[in-house]
Amino acid sequence: MAEKTVSKHLINLEKYFSASNPILHKASQTFHQLDQLEYDLGLIDDDETAATKSSWWPIVSLIGGFSTAKSEFINRYLNNTLHSSHHKFTVHQYTPQETNATLPGTALDADHRLPFFQIAQKINAISNSEDNQVNAFLELKTVNSERLKGKLFIDTPVLNSTRDPAIQSVLTQHVLDMSDLVLVFTDLFEAPPELIEESVKEIVSQQDSNKFIFVIDHSEISLDSNKSNEIISSWQRRLAEHGIHTGQFIVLSESDTASLAEIDQRLVNIENDRSYRVINTLEKSIRAINDIYIAEVEEQLLVWKDRINMSTLIILGFIVTLMLFAEISMGIVQILFDPIIGPIFLVILIAFLMPVHLMMAKVHAKFIIKDLKKRQKKLHLTENLSGLFEKSLTFWRIILPINESVAKNKKTRLKIHTLIEQCKDMVQELNDQFSSYHVPDDYQNSNTTEQTDFTQQL
Repeated sequence: MAEKTVSKHLINLEKYFSASNPILHKASQTFHQLDQLEYDLGLIDDDETAATKSSWWPIVSLIGGFSTAKSEFINRYLNNTLHSSHHKFTVHQYTPQETNATLPGTALDADHRLPFFQIAQKINAISNSEDNQVNAFLELKTVNSERLKGKLFIDTPVLNSTRDPAIQSVLTQHVLDMSDLVLVFTDLFEAPPELIEESVKEIVSQQDSNKFIFVIDHSEISLDSNKSNEIISSWQRRLAEHGIHTGQFIVLSESDTASLAEIDQRLVNIENDRSYRVINTLEKSIRAINDIYIAEVEEQLLVWKDRINMSTLIILGFIVTLMLFAEISMGIVQILFDPIIGPIFLVILIAFLMPVHLMMAKVHAKFIIKDLKKRQKKLHLTENLSGLFEKSLTFWRIILPINESVAKNKKTRLKIHTLIEQCKDMVQELNDQFSSYHVPDDYQNSNTTEQTDFTQQL
């Protein structure tokens, strides 16, 4: 297999994390191994990388309803006066310049370091439009605030029934998936149910991730601890009706520095949250090779084999029909039983059907490739499913009853297993930063035996 070029994105990541974060430095190297595997399977091109699926910045997202609670909190927390774009997903990034700037959504779409890289493909696929609509839904704001250093804030738009709900749903899911911390302002749940249905559904599906803080805004009044606890209990009961049973609750009240200190404490740990998220994204990408890409392609391989076999049988049936007519009119079938003419006719028939079978394979492959591209858009995949399919169109797979893709082999399975084990090792290293314990020798020997057994099973 050809050696894949290391993408510039990964080179920059390795340089950046080589001194600041050894675990993420290892993760970037594992991403390159994953890239090589996907490149060998035809899933990505030489200049592409799976590392762009996850933002390597620590990310805090904010979701709210119709009140000004969210925008006022952002201004107060970042010590800035920012104009809130109520209809766009706004990424706030630190700048050392004194003047803040607002940049279009294309700045986010084109920069692989930022969380909406190549999101325009998804937006255009959902809207079925050739026009680039990314600027209608996204923007980037550079903000001179020390609290933004080393992290990104994503301000989600106010709910709006006139905007495309499908695109808003996909972007909201995208934001929540990549976020390390999510501040959900409780005025969200006071909006009409039909507007918040998708957002609530996504929060419920991810509520066990421990990244949600539900912010109850009473910043205009002073509250003692007993009153704050009563308010929290009331909101816990209300959110339970939506199926939300976990998450941290914070009440913002006038001159209450303790609540902001709680948020600050969570932001201190966001670097670690980011590391776990990146490794989790890496492991998901590795498992997706078997669980999604190979499975989708092999399903289409079965359809493809059925179609070309049926086409060849139809042509063979046509030949048999002609022979029957020839037998009726001229009695030609008896000649085929001749010990010399019969084998010659069989060789000629095979020589005719072989290129026909190969031609049918190519014709039907074009239709399958179109179907795979549609499927790829529907699943919002960046990997090229048709590339893996084309890699599987070998001569012997056309001729013989082989329905598995080229990726279904011992080498690929072993590589996937090795990469997953590397992810587990990185998670253990992260855990060891918070606690340490002695690993018995017999446990290590047991792990070595299990690895050997697995390799032998392959």
